[in-house]
Amino acid sequence: MNLLRLSLYGILLCVGLIQLSCRSEQESPEPEPITKPTPYTWTKPRQFPEPVYDFQANPLTAEGVELGKFLFYDGILSRNGLIGCGTCHQQSSAFTHHGHDLSHGVDDRLGKRNAQAVQNMAWSAVFFWDGGVHNLDFVPFNAIENEVEMDEKVGNVLDKLRKSPDYPKRFRSAFSSEEITTERMMKALSQFMLTMVSATSRYDYYTMGDASALNAQERQGLALFKQHCSSCHSGELFTDHSFRNNGLRPLPGNDLGRFDVTQVEADRYKFKVPSLRNVGLSSPYMHDGRYYTLEEVLDHYTDSVYSSATLDPILKNDTGKSGLTLSPTDKQAIIAFLKSLTDEQFIRDRRLADPGIGNAF
Repeated sequence: MNLLRLSLYGILLCVGLIQLSCRSEQESPEPEPITKPTPYTWTKPRQFPEPVYDFQANPLTAEGVELGKFLFYDGILSRNGLIGCGTCHQQSSAFTHHGHDLSHGVDDRLGKRNAQAVQNMAWSAVFFWDGGVHNLDFVPFNAIENEVEMDEKVGNVLDKLRKSPDYPKRFRSAFSSEEITTERMMKALSQFMLTMVSATSRYDYYTMGDASALNAQERQGLALFKQHCSSCHSGELFTDHSFRNNGLRPLPGNDLGRFDVTQVEADRYKFKVPSLRNVGLSSPYMHDGRYYTLEEVLDHYTDSVYSSATLDPILKNDTGKSGLTLSPTDKQAIIAFLKSLTDEQFIRDRRLADPGIGNAF
């Protein structure tokens, strides 16, 4: 009798375990299906030249751009969690750090140079004032690992992203896998930055046929600009991407510019020619932010050009005095034209805005 009872218990126990096992298998959540990211339609402005960025090596997707936007604005890239790319590149000032000659990074440390505009990046083959980087995908390395900017290691950033509750899912959406790598992080940032295209200023409407887009003073300024400034600030991008010494007197820090990268004597005090698009929003000016107004900038070119061995030949003349010849009226006309390069749509585009993940600004 006891043996029969034990056998019966054993049978019931086995049945129970089998049922529990089946129920457990049935209740296990199905893994989320892997879906391909959605291609992002990137359109070249018709008045612009062909881009130089290799889109085939990093095809844009809606999910990749969105991931890049979250990374761009997230302080997770920095050691203290407070400094994101968007801290020093703010949309309202054409992704520059308006009002700061030198940007403030981790622990309020001062950088070496003025923050450049992040716009129309697809048309640039070299980056930073000294041209030290030749691929947009490598640009974030410099800010992340610079001790006065983000003061972090890329490896640490990857660890933080992997441990976050949100980013593995975002990487999965963007790359069909939750694997978080340096390459994927950098490519996502590039994808977002490549969407920062500024090409809808009043000047653009003027060149596309709207004669009323510029007033008489602005049109006069455009003519003067072409005569005096377009040798360096050329084309629809308003830069020839070259490196030039524009006659700035060296400050105590003695920033040597391009020479720091090439160690070529002819590159001393040469800096990359910046685009002038949205220049009315991006004060202060020059690589060290020494000038706070466009009036000061033009006064420099007429009255304060410092002659040195590498001064750009364009700023030399036969009178013995370096610089440009512009009347006060000329200067005001040029400034009026430069302000017509402000792209209101660009600085208000919600697709480029901070998604609101708690950065310090």
